[in-house]
Amino acid sequence: MTTTDSTGSVPYREVTDANGRVYRIGETDRDLLGHSRKFMMYLPWVAMIAISVFEYAYGSAEDTLSEAHGWTQSNTFWILSVWVFFQAGVATPTGWLRERGKVTARQAMFTGSVLCIIGFLALSHFHNVWMAILGFGVIGGLGAGAIYATCINMVGKWFPEKRGAKTGFVNGGFAYGALPFIFIFNYAFDTSNYNAILDIVGVYILIVVAICAYFFKDPPKNWWPADIDPLAQAGKQNSAQSVQKNPPAVHQYTPKEALRTPQLYLMWISIVMTAGVSIFGISFQVDYAKEIGFGPLVAASSMGILSVVNGVGRAVVGWLSDNLGRKATLVFVIVVLGLAQFGVIWAGNIHNEALFLIFAFLSGFGGGAFYPLFAALTPDYFGENYNATNYGMVYSGKLVSGLFGGGLGSMVVDSWGYNGAYGLAGGISMVAAAIALFLKQPGRRSTRSVAPNLQPLGEEVA
Repeated sequence: MTTTDSTGSVPYREVTDANGRVYRIGETDRDLLGHSRKFMMYLPWVAMIAISVFEYAYGSAEDTLSEAHGWTQSNTFWILSVWVFFQAGVATPTGWLRERGKVTARQAMFTGSVLCIIGFLALSHFHNVWMAILGFGVIGGLGAGAIYATCINMVGKWFPEKRGAKTGFVNGGFAYGALPFIFIFNYAFDTSNYNAILDIVGVYILIVVAICAYFFKDPPKNWWPADIDPLAQAGKQNSAQSVQKNPPAVHQYTPKEALRTPQLYLMWISIVMTAGVSIFGISFQVDYAKEIGFGPLVAASSMGILSVVNGVGRAVVGWLSDNLGRKATLVFVIVVLGLAQFGVIWAGNIHNEALFLIFAFLSGFGGGAFYPLFAALTPDYFGENYNATNYGMVYSGKLVSGLFGGGLGSMVVDSWGYNGAYGLAGGISMVAAAIALFLKQPGRRSTRSVAPNLQPLGEEVA
């Protein structure tokens, strides 16, 4: 059946494959947006850059915050842990509200931007650690999480045929966007100016995210690019190879249906373990560098390298996964993350600054690259229509990660020292890689060839 969009001007068809999956074809991105869908990649990327300061620059500000507010090191670690908990936890309810039409993408972004500035104002002006936890950890975490989840799902919806590279690009902004702030917090942030700097950062996030939010718009459900044939697996821009390596989900799984598959739980456990190791590195790398006698330049540079490579690596592995396959790339990334933890111990024990920076590079790469892989793997396995909620459930594993990566990580460091803590982190990564080996697309017997399962283009559904 051929029909038109809500304006009555753009014709489209709905076609189905042999598995019953529906694709809405005929409308171009310019028909729906008035411009290229690339804007739905660049705008989320800019918003992710803005909120990256929350997680990736926080470790560089901890010493000054402790001195200014009279907090212990444990206090500052738990503030970040609470932030991680709520940043990850809000993904599922945000997705649920969006998919039921109760909150638009634009509204989620606007609300998130307001909550973010409240978070930084609390970190700036509250000496009471519980108020800082409430303001920065809870409110700021909710705001950043709503923005993060909305941005990731937005790019996945607009680029269903090659989401690995695009999701990785957007996700990367969440890491390297913090680079200027890492050096500001290490060199120009002290007890005489911390209020002004934190207030400015909050205003910066509010303005940037609000401007991006104004232009946010979701595509129609089941939308597929007009120039890419979803059934014949042929089209422009080399998309066929990506779809062969990462075939579309056999079915648009609702959250309840996704919960009935073992794959969702394997993904959740794997992200719990991997994200915990990543958060541990973010939280402790600067402190460990200072502990073993490296100067502030090496400490700041190691964190700067980690954040840049963390972000750039997300884009690289996204592209790589489009060409080599999502699962194989994910296992490789997690193994690299684990080996890097052992390398950091070695470099610290022999007091070799060059090696320390090299393993900071590898830790940064592995510690960020798995996020876009899980973000792309979720709609690959469960479809796009309910991805906001389904990915929210997978990403909620970071709730647990924040606790043992930051707060509990500090307790392990106190009990076992940095060598024991980094060794444990490396071992956890290796177990996560082993778990990832068991991942496979629900409902598909073989991923070697997609085309034989599909009807010819033109088979339509009423």
